[in-house]
Amino acid sequence: MTNFTIRFITLADAEAVRLIYLPYVRNTSITFEVAEPTPEEFVHRVETITAQYPWIVYEENGEVLGYAYGCRHRAREAYDWSAESAIYVKEGAHGRGIGKKLYQALFALLKAQGYVNIYGGVTQPNENSNKLHEAVGFTELGRFKNIGYKHGKWHDTKWYELALQEHSAEPAAPKPMPELIDSPAIATILDEVNRSIR
Repeated sequence: MTNFTIRFITLADAEAVRLIYLPYVRNTSITFEVAEPTPEEFVHRVETITAQYPWIVYEENGEVLGYAYGCRHRAREAYDWSAESAIYVKEGAHGRGIGKKLYQALFALLKAQGYVNIYGGVTQPNENSNKLHEAVGFTELGRFKNIGYKHGKWHDTKWYELALQEHSAEPAAPKPMPELIDSPAIATILDEVNRSIR
């Protein structure tokens, strides 16, 4: 029997997640990162991001096959209600709906925190990622032309946006995920996503 779950990342997952990410750094322009992050650096990333945002993994029979997280969109305070998304699936595990499930959970978690907007940047060409972002409700904003140079080529990034909830006149500040992580609302979100996987 195959066991699936989407759950919050732990520091023990950092190396498995880094190994998913490394082929994207080495072999593609999907990420503009060029130098491979060290294990220590990846642990630091997990610690830094999870201090505020959700970082979740998709696990199957004890193996992490994908991950997604939210992160800061821009530094100035007026942007505080907007987040960016990142998502990566292990080579060989694409086309199985893992990305959609991760995004479904990520959006619900960010909304529960109080985030209103989420943005995603997709290096071009990347038709599979374009289709994923459009399938989960993102709409295209536009593109930055020739903004990144990697592997001997210039690349565009296409930007997507999604409103997670209404833009109220007096929005409360988003709560850090550690303040909510043990709440019944967060448990319900993950339970519902995991039931839908099964």
